[in-house]
Amino acid sequence: MSRTALRICPLCEATCGLTLTIEGTRVTGARGDREDVFSKGFICPKGAAFGAVDGDPDRLRSPLVRRDGELREATWEEAFDAVAAGIRPVVERHGPNAVGVVLGNPNVHTVAGGLYPPLLVGGLGTRSLFTASTVDQMPKHVSSGLLFGDAHAIPVPDLDRTDHLLLIGANPLESNGSLCTAPDFPGKLKALKARGGTLTVIDPRRTRTAKLADRHIEIRPGADALLLAAMAHVLFEEDLVHLGDLTPHVEGVAELREAVRDFTPEAVAPACDVDAGVVRTLARELAAAPTAAVYGRIGSCTVPFGTLGSWLVDVLNMLTGNLDRPGGALFPQAATDRTPRPAGPGRGFRLGRWHSRVGRHPEAKGELPLSALAEEIDTVTEEGEPIRALVVVAANPVLSAPDGDRLDKALESLDFMVSVDPYLNETARHADVVLPPPPPSQSPHHDFAFNTLAVRNQVRYSRPAVPLEPGRMAETEILARLTLAVTGMHGADPSAVDELVVGQTLGKAVEEPHSPVHGRAPQELAAQLTGESGPERRLDMMLRLGPYGDGFGARPDGLSLARLLESPHGIDLGPLRPRLPQPLKTVSGRIELLPAPIADDLPRLRESLESRPDGLVLVGRRHLRSNNSWMHNVPALTGGTNRCMLQIHPEDAERLGVRDGAPVRVTGGGGEVTAPAEVTDGVRRGVVSLPHGWGHDRPGTRLGHAAADPGVNVNQLLDGSLLDPLSGNAVLNGVPVEVAAIPAL
Repeated sequence: MSRTALRICPLCEATCGLTLTIEGTRVTGARGDREDVFSKGFICPKGAAFGAVDGDPDRLRSPLVRRDGELREATWEEAFDAVAAGIRPVVERHGPNAVGVVLGNPNVHTVAGGLYPPLLVGGLGTRSLFTASTVDQMPKHVSSGLLFGDAHAIPVPDLDRTDHLLLIGANPLESNGSLCTAPDFPGKLKALKARGGTLTVIDPRRTRTAKLADRHIEIRPGADALLLAAMAHVLFEEDLVHLGDLTPHVEGVAELREAVRDFTPEAVAPACDVDAGVVRTLARELAAAPTAAVYGRIGSCTVPFGTLGSWLVDVLNMLTGNLDRPGGALFPQAATDRTPRPAGPGRGFRLGRWHSRVGRHPEAKGELPLSALAEEIDTVTEEGEPIRALVVVAANPVLSAPDGDRLDKALESLDFMVSVDPYLNETARHADVVLPPPPPSQSPHHDFAFNTLAVRNQVRYSRPAVPLEPGRMAETEILARLTLAVTGMHGADPSAVDELVVGQTLGKAVEEPHSPVHGRAPQELAAQLTGESGPERRLDMMLRLGPYGDGFGARPDGLSLARLLESPHGIDLGPLRPRLPQPLKTVSGRIELLPAPIADDLPRLRESLESRPDGLVLVGRRHLRSNNSWMHNVPALTGGTNRCMLQIHPEDAERLGVRDGAPVRVTGGGGEVTAPAEVTDGVRRGVVSLPHGWGHDRPGTRLGHAAADPGVNVNQLLDGSLLDPLSGNAVLNGVPVEVAAIPAL
């Protein structure tokens, strides 16, 4: 007999509500939950394939431990014994920085990933932290940190109320949105147009999003910051700057005017391949719109000026008075955010508190560039110890970082490696221990990270739809035990990790004057927490202390876990609303419009006005049915148009003798790959495009379907030397490459 269960989809940032059909313990179907307060029934192909993802026969079901050179099934006790025996000696002999931690993109899609990695990294005391953020979004974190004093204070476009939306380097019809959590992004864009609004897309490819736009600007890849700086110039030059209600919260306007003086539309036009008149029109329309929002994403982050481009996105929102107002770009407030503190100066945000050992790359937000991971392992210097052991959680950097071949070899040289991953993939195959989490149907779900980026304030929680299968271990327990094993407390009760956090959090809360529990006894508060597990007790605590919480009885109508469980489709907390100055944590207590690191990097942008690379440049792309390297092992999500092909413009194809469907050789600084060509006018002249996340052809993996049609690893074309200097983000777009037709035999 079948039954249904509700579940929040963990397969992309849209976080749609699902209704699962379950036969016994197997998920046999998924449809959109029409009563979900956020997604209202929307579903994409990934969500519809939830059952296939969940039931993939290649998912590991038991831990693997390397014995006599081979990974073999083991008990959980044997696996954690091996972890403790492998990691602790490295820490004791060589120090904590000799242990690296790599956190992947899927990590932020789970309850466990939201609660335990900070404890793991903090307990180790290592500065060798690498995450997917530095091949994706770190420029936005850095620009937000410098502007607002908080790297997590990221404004999102108010999609449901804006009159004018300008997207740069973003393709939400295929990505479902990123750093902007919005179920049914396509429907929201169509609704914008239906109410008379304007959609402008700036992208070198004619994406599905670009096809929907009122205006599509085919910019030269990598020139995003130049175009945005020129738009800011026009706003000043034509007296179109109107801060409105932002005026008392902003400093540095006069300095900014001078900083963008040289970026005239006429000066940037040749470098951008965008007519100066078009640039002026873009700026004027942005200023004239009743409400407007500029939104930039991965295409404008993964370029040489990613941080400057991310900064200028918010600069334009501010200069037109659209930051922190309905219809513009606002700061979401998640239900599990900390208790809002009174507005006032904070500690600010600093870059470069330490540097990587080999390349001397500055840390950003406590992280080092993922591009530097291989050299931190395989290069000996006088500057401290190389990384000798690695803890990898939900990451596959052999495919997601530049020059995977070098990293592949470096991983072989480690003294020890542990991987938390459901698959034996291109990275996990090097591990000495693999700890597989259960499938998503057997795990709870709450979006700690994505609710801080949501276009509407809401809160939802799903308990496991299917009981934990015998022999499996909850991912929360895996990460708790892993934390204990690597920090010298192997064998302790994993519940002690959660109780330690509860005690420390409540102890601080009762001492804060602005807290709803100020002056109360932590033990009394802890006794009130509900939940079936330590993670649920922690969620209950965060909800009750949060901005909408009940304050442990201080606000009877506020949130708690019990109230959330009574609302299986979620609780709507209302549209985004203005919050300034409360989110600001700068030393001045104001928005610092021209921070010193930004000002110091602008001369580099000015120099780029004179550069225009000859030949072809490479950009990436993503398909609606893919999410990085996650899902190529699911037949329902591959094939058709979701193939690893090099898109090339017809004129470039004719010049190079490239035929549609025929193989071509693509060469870059990191190596070469061979892929079939797709001749299409969907890319502009001078640009070629390969999707990322492919290259499933390495031996020793257990990804049967993916290996049958492996594609090629686009990141192998990169040698890892190209980084945005402020954020350490890898430059993945606008990279020069050579393309040659392969003669038929």
